[in-house]
Amino acid sequence: MAVATVDSAMEVVPALAEEAAPEVAGLSCLVNLPGEVLEYILCSGSLTAADIGRVSSTCRRLREVCQSSGKVWKEQFRVRWPSLMKHYSPTDYVNWLEEYKVRQKAGLEARKIVASFSKRFFSEHVPCNGFSDIENLEGPEIFFEDELVCILNMEGRKALTWKYYAKKILYYLRQQKILNNLKAFLQQPDDYESYLEGAVYIDQYCNPLSDISLKDIQAQIDSIVELVCKTLRGINSRHPSLAFKAGESSMIMEIELQSQVLDAMNYVLYDQLKFKGNRMDYYNALNLYMHQVLIRRTGIPISMSLLYLTIARQLGVPLEPVNFPSHFLLRWCQGAEGATLDIFDYIYIDAFGKGKQLTVKECEYLIGQHVTAALYGVVNVKKVLQRMVGNLLSLGKREGIDQSYQLLRDSLDLYLAMYPDQVQLLLLQARLYFHLGIWPEKVLDILQHIQTLDPGQHGAVGYLVQHTLEHIERKKEEVGVEVKLRSHEKHRDVCYSIGLIMKHKRYGYNCVIYGWDPTCMMGHEWIRNMNVHSLPHGHHQPFYNVLVEDGSCRYAAQENLEYNVEPQEISHPDVGRYFSEFTGTHYIPNAELEIRYPEDLESVYETVQNIYSAKKENAE
Repeated sequence: MAVATVDSAMEVVPALAEEAAPEVAGLSCLVNLPGEVLEYILCSGSLTAADIGRVSSTCRRLREVCQSSGKVWKEQFRVRWPSLMKHYSPTDYVNWLEEYKVRQKAGLEARKIVASFSKRFFSEHVPCNGFSDIENLEGPEIFFEDELVCILNMEGRKALTWKYYAKKILYYLRQQKILNNLKAFLQQPDDYESYLEGAVYIDQYCNPLSDISLKDIQAQIDSIVELVCKTLRGINSRHPSLAFKAGESSMIMEIELQSQVLDAMNYVLYDQLKFKGNRMDYYNALNLYMHQVLIRRTGIPISMSLLYLTIARQLGVPLEPVNFPSHFLLRWCQGAEGATLDIFDYIYIDAFGKGKQLTVKECEYLIGQHVTAALYGVVNVKKVLQRMVGNLLSLGKREGIDQSYQLLRDSLDLYLAMYPDQVQLLLLQARLYFHLGIWPEKVLDILQHIQTLDPGQHGAVGYLVQHTLEHIERKKEEVGVEVKLRSHEKHRDVCYSIGLIMKHKRYGYNCVIYGWDPTCMMGHEWIRNMNVHSLPHGHHQPFYNVLVEDGSCRYAAQENLEYNVEPQEISHPDVGRYFSEFTGTHYIPNAELEIRYPEDLESVYETVQNIYSAKKENAE
């Protein structure tokens, strides 16, 4: 009977929402229902926020049910923005109606700014001060971030330009927040030994668009600890580690009891869960990100050691990190408490090598050289993070395909956050920005700082200052937008149009055209280095700017390109900078690119009709 009442009431509510008048038939029946039933109806998911607003204005009874801090508006908020609910505690008082309004306003403002970015920054890299509009917005930052995530998660192959700039803004906002958190973390006293927390900050900074949190990573480690405890219970059912509560930092002093913990850990990690050192793909940045180490169950010595160390300490074994050359290790004290110890009073643990326990001699054999006693000493959190970031820095310098050098830029940011006066790294950062043609004002600031720290760098600094100032002057002298009309006589030899999916005849790569010139516009040195003169038509032929599927940008001669008979999306990070949509056969230019090539879109439609429609007809 109760179900029938609810069903009939749900038929009445839309009428109330539409007419919003107390005299509507059925109102008296509806308002006499218990409050729980009314809430159930209004939270059924069939009503929008506007509907709830109109319903609540019909009478006092429904206004009370739809109170701003009640279940009805909470459900509206949850359904609209489910990912935000994790930021609210069940015990907190929340004015859900007000939160809904603030979140909606933040979303509109965020979208307005994202929409403006293409027009403002199409011709250049977003400058350092380009994000100031977002930074100065009022309201919770998590609301702006959530809207940016919503844009990124929009379905389909449309809104590519929105997604491109939403990603850039979100990347910047999250990195700034993480970097501030890391700097605060580094101010902790030396005895603050949360190695995992520091490693997670590095992970988050290099992967700001991923949902990585210390809480989640700790939860995964806790689940491993539970498995170790289960195994340990089989070894010694009365082991003191089994009585530890979550968050305790007690240490076991008996060597035999510590050994039992390590045996259980080795079994669970290496035999049961199949963790192992990544010897096959050692020079992969994923090996240094803790969330990836847990997902892929592999890493390099330092990341495997941090995982091993964290688990051991939670179970009462006081292992310590050792910044051993070429191979990070842990040490396990075998001497009596309070005694004077040397390097021979420790066993050294190779977490990369399945937890193998080593003597001093075996450690030297591991790296093939004799080292001083100082290198067997324990290091603090900052030194551990320095080594992790140093590894990332080395990998960033090895980057070949990624022309944005994102890993190198991120690792430089992290290293300089820890050691801001490292002259050589500051110089590398300035050269990198100069090479990429980005942030010239920031380059000058870095160079000024270098000159203050080390006047001996005057030669390198002077060269970069001169050329950076020239770059800034050239940007000031740039006039308007260059418009290229296919109908113009000098463009009569241009065969292809922006947005077409092409294939390189010689190298076989797939690409999309985002610009063209009637002849090669590169300098003589580039033409000579690329051996352009060996082409049948040399440099006196159209050349095309293309985004390649491997992430690179290239300048290809017309005679080397052909239509791709099986067009596919091009996985290039800058596709959204130039195009708004992928149709399945070609890309549609965004407003800014279309201004520069106003006649190309019509040509693309003709090409698609001739090439792909004809192919489809032949197939049928």
